[in-house]
Amino acid sequence: MIFTDDTVAALGFMAAVADTVPGASESGEDELATTSELAALLDEWGFSGRRDGDARELAEVRAVRERLRGIWTLERDPMVGEVNAILEEAHAIPRLVRHDALDWHIHAVSQESPLAERMLVEAAMALIDVIRADGTDRLARCEADDCTGVFVDLSKNASKRYCSTRCGNRMATRAYRARTAD
Repeated sequence: MIFTDDTVAALGFMAAVADTVPGASESGEDELATTSELAALLDEWGFSGRRDGDARELAEVRAVRERLRGIWTLERDPMVGEVNAILEEAHAIPRLVRHDALDWHIHAVSQESPLAERMLVEAAMALIDVIRADGTDRLARCEADDCTGVFVDLSKNASKRYCSTRCGNRMATRAYRARTAD
């Protein structure tokens, strides 16, 4: 295993949030445009803790989305600076917690902290594992020419190129058509 289970889950959630932008989403639309879309995403990923469900919270989470997209493919040393800044801003103090159906895992801010802050700190804690494992190359951008998606490459040989099977199939079809057109 490359990363711990909770790190893999947090990285998957980060990618899911980042991929709600029009250039990366399945629909081609902004999939984080309403509070109900935010609630559905949080429910799908089992993100626990305080939820205000208002426009302010949605705006804060949309800002988190942009920050995550900016951090995603940074080199290792610049990523450290971003992770440390997030942890400092939140006055994060890591501690072990157990809640819902989850066994002991790390939280660094209260479950009552604002959603956007908890999302950023959760991301920072997962990125700590990525940095320590020298695995920043596992955080990738989709190579499809019409997609801005991001993903976590958990393949054995770090060879994943596309965020989804859909993008991979689309690019393979284009390559085939280009070869046979001649």
